[in-house]
Amino acid sequence: MNVCSRPIDRPNSLTETQISCFCQTGFLHVPGFFPDAEQAEIESWCQEVTEMPEVPGKQMVYYEQSELDRAQRILQRIEDFSPHHQGLNQLFCHSRLSGAVADLLGEKALLFKDKINYKLPGGGAFAPHQDIQAGWQIYAPFFVTAMISIDGSTEKNGCLEMVSGWHKKGLLGDEWAPLTEEQRAQMDFVPLPTEPGDVVFFDSFAPHKSAPNLSNSQRRVLYVTYNGASHGDQRRRYFKDKRAAFPPDIERNPDQTYQFRV
Repeated sequence: MNVCSRPIDRPNSLTETQISCFCQTGFLHVPGFFPDAEQAEIESWCQEVTEMPEVPGKQMVYYEQSELDRAQRILQRIEDFSPHHQGLNQLFCHSRLSGAVADLLGEKALLFKDKINYKLPGGGAFAPHQDIQAGWQIYAPFFVTAMISIDGSTEKNGCLEMVSGWHKKGLLGDEWAPLTEEQRAQMDFVPLPTEPGDVVFFDSFAPHKSAPNLSNSQRRVLYVTYNGASHGDQRRRYFKDKRAAFPPDIERNPDQTYQFRV
């Protein structure tokens, strides 16, 4: 689905040139979207989320096996934290960030999901995939994600990599499965190094991936995903479903095996 062909009524957070680039490629890198003072505040808020006590039923905290020390489990990501943090909730729902996403959606943007991906030293890779493959179409047909760079991201610490134009092909593979080797071989993934305060917007059909972080520097990013208001507020339904199928570590049954599929 390409919403860029629809008439839009937008608050001019992005330029027409930027919107056109997003429509053509499936993603848009905006360096310095957040100036230094705002970026410092966002980083401090993310640190506050990191330090929140883990409580069943609240923010969802996940760990992973380190690629540098297989005996160690390290923090991988935290999801569904904005209801418990006023500053980040305001940033996601009532700022020029959601205004920019509204420009790309062609209508008011509603928060669908939020997460911090930590990619600490030893953090694992994410295989090439489309976000829509994770069963999202039962909630809405199309989404836009804003990736906010908290730390500098590089090829060494596993920056986001995108492939241009493939979002126009729709759902490429099966739901709940990464892209196939044959599909990957046809794609030219381009690394997108970012500085703190940069934002990369991408649509839910745009293939992307990231390498493991084998450096000694962390690569924290916020992923903030929105759907158009015409499809309703799907946030609580989504997280209820995810918590049931793939609960955070603190809520897991030790006798059960859980698998992250996409």
